[in-house]
Amino acid sequence: MKSLLVTGTILACLAACSVNSELIRGEGTIKYIPVEGGFYGIVTPDGRRYDPVNLDPAFQQDALEVRFSGRVLKDRASFHMWGAVFEIQSISKRNE
Repeated sequence: MKSLLVTGTILACLAACSVNSELIRGEGTIKYIPVEGGFYGIVTPDGRRYDPVNLDPAFQQDALEVRFSGRVLKDRASFHMWGAVFEIQSISKRNE
């Protein structure tokens, strides 16, 4: 019984890990969104919107152009209801 529980837990963890998408790399502009108390998102030139869960305060500047990489967190929801929930792996100012 114990081994069945351990196996089930491992399978559940593996399933949750596979829910998140591939690494995304891109360029975009930080945008302040004045909804739900205000937050910062990333908008790409083609209009994709990312709602980062871990945007460093140093990058929380409206109209800041950035290069970024990270993953869409398909297993998470946000009360912002604006763009894909996104975990940043790296970010830098575009002019650097």
